[in-house]
Amino acid sequence: MHRGLVGPGAGLARASALVALVALAGCSIFRPEPEPVPVEPAKPKLAAPLATHTFPFDPQSTGVLGELQVTYARQEDTLPDIARRFNLGFDELVNANPGVDPWLPGEGTRIVLPTQFVLPDAPYEGVVVNLAALRMFYFPKPDKDGQRVVITYPIGIGKVGWATPEGATKIVSKRKDPYWTPPASVRKEHAAEGDPLPARVPPGPDNPLGNRAMNLGWPSYLIHGTNKPAGVGLRASHGCIRMYPEDVVVLFDQVAVGTKVTVVNQPIVYRWQGDSLYVQSYPPHEELLEAKAKKKKGAKSPPIHTQLDEALSAKMRKRAEPHGGSIDWTVTDQVIGDARGVAVPVSRPGVTYDAFVAAARQVENTLPAGANWDGRDGDDAESAAADGTPNGGSAGGL
Repeated sequence: MHRGLVGPGAGLARASALVALVALAGCSIFRPEPEPVPVEPAKPKLAAPLATHTFPFDPQSTGVLGELQVTYARQEDTLPDIARRFNLGFDELVNANPGVDPWLPGEGTRIVLPTQFVLPDAPYEGVVVNLAALRMFYFPKPDKDGQRVVITYPIGIGKVGWATPEGATKIVSKRKDPYWTPPASVRKEHAAEGDPLPARVPPGPDNPLGNRAMNLGWPSYLIHGTNKPAGVGLRASHGCIRMYPEDVVVLFDQVAVGTKVTVVNQPIVYRWQGDSLYVQSYPPHEELLEAKAKKKKGAKSPPIHTQLDEALSAKMRKRAEPHGGSIDWTVTDQVIGDARGVAVPVSRPGVTYDAFVAAARQVENTLPAGANWDGRDGDDAESAAADGTPNGGSAGGL
């Protein structure tokens, strides 16, 4: 029976067959295996954004409003776009997102939304403004069932040299489609900058008051709309309080002449809410730092807190002790020092700033329920609500 080649001849035959196989295959047997196509990580499941304007309010227990949220920028977004969408001002969003380009944040960039607000130390009545937070809180009277709410809006305020005053006043008049009569000081400033102003500006798109104005008891100071919504959340006015066009229309209909207005400047606010003491810190305005430097020791005026010192620590401890809270002073010092405007529960065990932000609700980049803005550019929302006729004039303002 034939059993094939054996001996030295068999080895030679096998070698010849291998050479032939290599010749047929070319270099393919030496090529590396193709690398696997990378699989993109699953995108986080995003929830609907929570309301950011109106919140239930119990004067005995409410110290903090809302909830921290996180969203992701779209390719066409700027931070002013996202701020307006979520009822925030420019500085609020920039401070909470250091290192993010305000004008080109980039597709998919994580954006922290500081939509949780610690109430300032002020009467829960009428309109309350915290200059440091660039934010307004409106406390309507209880409804017929005794239920209360608080409504909050981002605002713009007076720039350096034209600071919005602090103290108590009231709304003394209201008007739709106001004329604007620039004060002599404002006209002089504009003339020096090569931008002369007329003696009177009629209602319309060139009127910086927008289409709603509420005069305060302080002469020349107003709460009003704006023809430049991107300026809300900045120190850019001549002392007046600016609001988004869509927000001022709503507030105008909510408040009556005679409504109390309280203006405070509190860069560090802290309240107990639920299971923890929340601390929220904003960059102090330079006028406040100057006032603190000039204040004489032992003066009777309220202390000005711009950093974590012994006096402020004692006040925080006093607020936490009735609830059995133990404050993490390392986290507290970081929150105050960084001044990002994010409210953080500093007495919750094991919480750090980064961990708290990482655990925030991740939401779709879309208008929240109850938003006043309709998402359109320009002053469409304001114009749609402007159903009055030109009425009177507003001296001062801007």
